[in-house]
Amino acid sequence: MAATAGASPLISMHSRPSHSFQHGLTTLRVSGLKPVSLCYYGRSNLSFRMRPPPVRLQVSCAPKPETVEKVCNIVKKQLALPDDSTVTGESKFAALGADSLDTVEIVMGLEEEFGISVEEESAQSIATVQDAADLIEKLIEKK
Repeated sequence: MAATAGASPLISMHSRPSHSFQHGLTTLRVSGLKPVSLCYYGRSNLSFRMRPPPVRLQVSCAPKPETVEKVCNIVKKQLALPDDSTVTGESKFAALGADSLDTVEIVMGLEEEFGISVEEESAQSIATVQDAADLIEKLIEKK
């Protein structure tokens, strides 16, 4: 009998020799699920891996249009873009000509405008106006 437990579900195996010399029967039980019987033929080791189920549904709320508009205006101001230039939620900072220093200045402008504090780790994940607006909404919601 083998049993393992931890972050994964409890798994226990019981091996019983069958009446035949070459055949064996292993019963596998995963906690909360029905037992599964596995037959093996003359093999001394039986191995398998349990994988977590894939994530099939994610709920995401879009930021308010006002938030996206404010972020667009801050990006235009920080990058000194002309008033007639188009900046949307899909606009990438790099495509607008921003380097890493510009991105830091944009984040600082967002912190000041929205009264939030963005951690360095989160700031590094911002690549688009939409990313920034999503992060702002998330941080405001936590307040």
